[in-house]
Amino acid sequence: MTNLPHSKRLLPSISMLAAFDAAARTGNFTTAARELALTQGAISRQITALEQQLAVSLFQRQKQKINLTEAGKIYAKEVHSALSHIRSATLNIMTNPTGGVLNIAILPMFGSRWLMPRLPDFLAKNPKITINTVSKLSPFDFSMEDVHCAIHFGKKSWPYANCSFLMGEESIPVCSPKLFSKAQFDNVENICAYLIEQPLLHISTRPDDWQHWFADHYIEINSASTQSKAKQGMHFEQFSIATNAAIAGLGVALLPKFLIQSELDRGELISVCNKPLSTDSGYYLVTPNDKQHYAPVVAFKKWLEEII
Repeated sequence: MTNLPHSKRLLPSISMLAAFDAAARTGNFTTAARELALTQGAISRQITALEQQLAVSLFQRQKQKINLTEAGKIYAKEVHSALSHIRSATLNIMTNPTGGVLNIAILPMFGSRWLMPRLPDFLAKNPKITINTVSKLSPFDFSMEDVHCAIHFGKKSWPYANCSFLMGEESIPVCSPKLFSKAQFDNVENICAYLIEQPLLHISTRPDDWQHWFADHYIEINSASTQSKAKQGMHFEQFSIATNAAIAGLGVALLPKFLIQSELDRGELISVCNKPLSTDSGYYLVTPNDKQHYAPVVAFKKWLEEII
């Protein structure tokens, strides 16, 4: 019979695992010590004790530098996920012993403009669920984040997760009334030709949207000079900042109409032309495979399906 490690050896102390997790994430014993309010020596001793218990080297130590070994990289991912689950469970039982905690990753402007105004309805119907949100602009590894689900814009493609379609969107060219007057033009072709000469505001997560929009309207941008013009203008990481830039008259932005309806209604932005960008992308509720049956996630998904 193979001799298996004693069960105690398979359950390192939380202090050892927390020290290892902090050092693995920060890549530095000093930073890990600061995060956990310990000394560097304490972190080093905890990790050494863990390596001795496992009989495995987790770090390569070179002077002031540390690097995870291959075994350490694999172990770090699993330990981080386990500690995240423990933290979430602890927060859950402390703050809401009869309900549940739902951690959602959201797109900033979608969260503030669309989700937040509707969230009181969800909480009224699910008073025992506590919601926490974190902003994420692009797909991420669920196993490395303490997140139960995410609202994502793009394709129905996310490793080890289920994607439920929520809605599509229509992005239209908008700008400040100071920058543009529709009365100057009598057809879409003239407007498009005009736009090529304007500073175009870009979103970093959708860098090719303007080129796709011009292609949708049969405006040739194949020449190097025209392509260069189509890429000119400021680049922004978030829709909210691009919206404010357009209001300030810094250029023309291609923005989702349902997220800027209030600015359109107030006249702070005007639609250059009612010709939306064609796209096969959409908004999805993304749930990692191991969280699909978590009660708060099930309740949140059901509520979204009811209101959309």
